[in-house]
Amino acid sequence: MKNTPFDLSGRVALVTGAGTGIGRSVALALAGAGAFVGLHYRQSRTEAEAVLAEIRARQGDGRLLQADLTDEAGANRIVDELVAQTQRLDILVNNAGDPLKRTKIEDCSLAAWQAALAVNVTSAFMVTKRAIPHLKVSGHGSIINMVSLSTQTGGAGGAGPYAAAKGALLVFTRTLARELAPQVRTNTLCPGVIETRHHEIFSTPERMAQYRKETPLGRNGTADEVGQAALYLASDASAFTNGAIIDVNGGRFLR
Repeated sequence: MKNTPFDLSGRVALVTGAGTGIGRSVALALAGAGAFVGLHYRQSRTEAEAVLAEIRARQGDGRLLQADLTDEAGANRIVDELVAQTQRLDILVNNAGDPLKRTKIEDCSLAAWQAALAVNVTSAFMVTKRAIPHLKVSGHGSIINMVSLSTQTGGAGGAGPYAAAKGALLVFTRTLARELAPQVRTNTLCPGVIETRHHEIFSTPERMAQYRKETPLGRNGTADEVGQAALYLASDASAFTNGAIIDVNGGRFLR
């Protein structure tokens, strides 16, 4: 990656929810370009350890960071611990999230609604707020927020609270893009149907096959393809990209 716009040598990245799925692929992509990567996880310690081992096997490096990001102290701590070790933070990827319980809005309890917001948007707010001072002095500050195709389609099948939270995260991106520029760029990745454990849990094999038929490219996406898009937004290759929403969905929503 040396001497290319994608070279992240000397930079430090924090990826939340880095143990599995898209977070894992993002962490591997950034580490592969030379970044030191803070790997946040909440419960997936074994998986996060495997990601760190893979990074180190490829001559990269990183650090495990455990926290429940719905707790302000935990959100602050992962930033503080990473910066204490590396003395800098250049890239933040707010990937952690969870659809939690599926429920129609008319049946949704206040507790379920608040939980969806806490996990999917308030956690990102708290991590980002703590990270901003370090990103501002980086010289290469980049925030990447991971949203969902449900921000375009609505929360079908009882995913309304999750979709609403991801919609809030999308607007949060645009706000940061205005407030933090020019020191920090903030962008959004919006994956379509990606073949990860998330979709295996919430979709049937028949529905996944239907998604493939509905996508112009004739297939669902991979987590590594989202990771490469994150690498673009984290790097100097996207130096004039700010406030963007990049769909990684195979053309699913072409009109």
